[in-house]
Amino acid sequence: MLKKRGAGVLMHISSMPSDYGVGVFDENVRHFIDRIADMGFTYWQVLPFNPTDDANSPYCSPSAFAGNFLFINPKGLLDMGLIDEEDYRKNIYDGTPYTADFEFAKKIRYETLKKAFMRVGEELADEIKEFELENSWLTDYAVYMAVKEQEDFRPWWEWSSEHAHYFECIKNIFDYESEAAFWKFVQYVFYKQWFEIKKYANKKGVAIIGDMPFYVAMDSVDVWSNLPMFLIDEKTLKVEKVAGVPPDYFSENGQLWGNPIYDWKAMKKDKYSWWLSRLGHALKIYDTVRIDHFRAFASYWEIPAESETAKVGEWVDGPRMDLFKTVFRKFGSDAPIIAEDLGVFGEDVVQLLEDTAFPGMKVAQFAFDANSDSSHLPHNATPNSINYVGTHDNNTILGWLWEASEDERRFALDYCHFHGGNWGEGGYYSPSCRCITEAVWQSASNVAIIALQDMCGFGSDARMNIPGVPDKNWRFRTTRETIDSIDADYFRHINALYRRMYPSIEKQ
Repeated sequence: MLKKRGAGVLMHISSMPSDYGVGVFDENVRHFIDRIADMGFTYWQVLPFNPTDDANSPYCSPSAFAGNFLFINPKGLLDMGLIDEEDYRKNIYDGTPYTADFEFAKKIRYETLKKAFMRVGEELADEIKEFELENSWLTDYAVYMAVKEQEDFRPWWEWSSEHAHYFECIKNIFDYESEAAFWKFVQYVFYKQWFEIKKYANKKGVAIIGDMPFYVAMDSVDVWSNLPMFLIDEKTLKVEKVAGVPPDYFSENGQLWGNPIYDWKAMKKDKYSWWLSRLGHALKIYDTVRIDHFRAFASYWEIPAESETAKVGEWVDGPRMDLFKTVFRKFGSDAPIIAEDLGVFGEDVVQLLEDTAFPGMKVAQFAFDANSDSSHLPHNATPNSINYVGTHDNNTILGWLWEASEDERRFALDYCHFHGGNWGEGGYYSPSCRCITEAVWQSASNVAIIALQDMCGFGSDARMNIPGVPDKNWRFRTTRETIDSIDADYFRHINALYRRMYPSIEKQ
């Protein structure tokens, strides 16, 4: 895996067609898998599966291990006999199919799952218990969510004293047993449905590339239950330093993420057990995992907690190979990991990539500076890399062309052999989108990936995320009609032409 030439499609679950306001693990996902497999794609990349924050970001979650209950297919609950037809019908969404309605989905899916939980019988309860025994993270998560409900969903550091301190709270774990049981049930159903989808994809010869955020949210079970592993005052519960990145391509003020910083000395003393658990979980639910903000393992931008922007901060050394030697002992030196090595770069990151031998990333939209020989230009790519037309943080390629400077656009089109026609034309047959896609496909990179929006030639209104902007992100959705309108012959042709049409995993 990742060693042969192949190609993939970037498409998150929330963007899938469905009747429920957001995408779910249903027949529409299987149809998507059928379509990309038929086109010769060997990878499907998703964004993190974790529950989201109030801004619907999958990169800021109350748990690094739990799955987002919005993706649970209501029809699956009906088929299990856990809800009736009337309960099921309440999940049907009559709004636009082109925008994810997280608010609708959160409210109705939560109510539906509560009703479904009331019908759990003895046999299913035994299966959930077995699932809990196989997933050590689940008990703490379920207690955390049960207490969070009792505390009106306030952040954990605002809870009453008997709840805010994990070791005090967990002494009375049986007090929360009935409420926690609901959250165990939710995770059981989530992963049951997901593993059915994953098995289907693998049988079609499509491997799943998952995504792991580097940091975790302050308001998360991970921080609450592992406080000594973070730079947080254990008495006042106040964060000392926070995460972010200095000014870069995406933001002139940098990005102030606000996540707590890991206490790497404490993690080393604990033999990095939390990271080993997290990576082990990710490698179980995906075939390959992309670690977001990988460069922070080499060095990370540490910002004073009281700072209002990310301009003020300093680079601090990360754990580097000390961590990954432990990872390799646990999972082998060929663990299928992709390093997201974008952003402000340094020799320490270059060295860590060399030492781990993980494939890094190239992004076409970062390549086209007419006055430089960018490492992102397709001709500079090495086989041990993943080459993207654009990521979830980028504009669509058509949107980028419209917003690029004249010099950038001219260089990009010349480099990619654009021979006439209207460069601003979008749609499934967009000549400019195709020429840039083909330049990426011709690169030496073992894996080339394109977002579904770029397969369709969509403009900037279909963009998934604008980094540093908190509102109106993550809402892109599509329809089955759109997926079926993609020019399958074209993608089948370029996957074969550029020798990317080889199965990444064995068809069973």
